[in-house]
Amino acid sequence: MIPEKLKKGDTIGLISPSDVITKDDLEVINKSICLMEGLGFKIKFAKHALENTLGYGATAKEKAEDINSMFQDKEVKAIFCISGGFNSNSTFEYLDYDRIKCNPKIICGFSDSTSLLNVIYSKTGLVTFHGPTFKALTSWQTEYGYEEVMKRLVEGGLKIGQEGEEYQTIAPGVTSGILVGGNLSLVNEMISGKYAIDFTDKILFLEELFLETPPALASNYLYHLRQNGVFDKIKGIWLGNYDGSIALEKILLDTLEKDYKFPIIKSNNFGHIDKKTVIPIGTKAKIDTSLQTKIELVENCVK
Repeated sequence: MIPEKLKKGDTIGLISPSDVITKDDLEVINKSICLMEGLGFKIKFAKHALENTLGYGATAKEKAEDINSMFQDKEVKAIFCISGGFNSNSTFEYLDYDRIKCNPKIICGFSDSTSLLNVIYSKTGLVTFHGPTFKALTSWQTEYGYEEVMKRLVEGGLKIGQEGEEYQTIAPGVTSGILVGGNLSLVNEMISGKYAIDFTDKILFLEELFLETPPALASNYLYHLRQNGVFDKIKGIWLGNYDGSIALEKILLDTLEKDYKFPIIKSNNFGHIDKKTVIPIGTKAKIDTSLQTKIELVENCVK
């Protein structure tokens, strides 16, 4: 199930499923508002988007109420998570998945939003978008993330990233599958239980923030995925940014120990960096390591 494209005049709804929004955040958020309003879009904050009920953000029920109401709101055509942080998974049991399924629309974010994006796709079949948060449209030093949002969500473009980007082949091969994934630590939390990701025949894309996850902890997460059979189910891996002292691909290969034959590629166009291509979770993609751009989307993700 794919949502409709964003069009000039559409309303973008803003939610805060993770951390509380601070005064410093608001300065950057206002820049993003000016950017999008200048392009003809309208902006609407969810009821609890700026609240701090708990001292570390709104309550789980308040956050879920915002998500549910934004999907229900006929005026809102796309939903952006304002920023990342922690605990968007607290909303899971309060989300109205039937309401979301009956009102499909774009929802975009990254980092902690990984949990929310994957659970909505898993429970409803709606394609969701791993890309810039609303704050990240103007909080980085380049316009890369904004340009990728326009390309994917407004124009419906299928090209991953931009011209001249480097892709590494970590393990060669050709494969295709549905994209799932995002932040490694959060994918690690969703390998089992009521809100688990179904990894069967998927291409798993992974990025991680080194400041929060040093190499030994990244290894912990990857071994946990291996020990719970994730690598027995997937069709391929796409690694994104990890600015660690030891490369994420080395940590992954140390974990796999040559026991798996699927292709693995690496690029620096998604993650906790200014380069954030928009990756549709729930869309079919193809990896071909013989090509310069080693991954491509092979079906539309907006209509």
